[in-house]
Amino acid sequence: MLILTRKLGEQIVIGGDILITRVEIKGSQVRIGIDAPGHLGVYRQEILEKIQSENVRSAEVIAPDLAEAAFLLSSKGPRGNEP
Repeated sequence: MLILTRKLGEQIVIGGDILITRVEIKGSQVRIGIDAPGHLGVYRQEILEKIQSENVRSAEVIAPDLAEAAFLLSSKGPRGNEP
């Protein structure tokens, strides 16, 4: 881990296109500004962990749901193959 000391308003550049600026210090909190290309996601760690958890949860397939979906796709009727 690289540890740097920056004065108010000083910046750090990552990879030539990510700019981190020390904006303010209040008590034990440091405010930083991050300027990054739009295609890069910039998240607080706890938010990223929630996103990853939800992605895993939404990718889980429940066998009864899969069987019902197969039945509905193969059945005849308003959503089936019959006119």
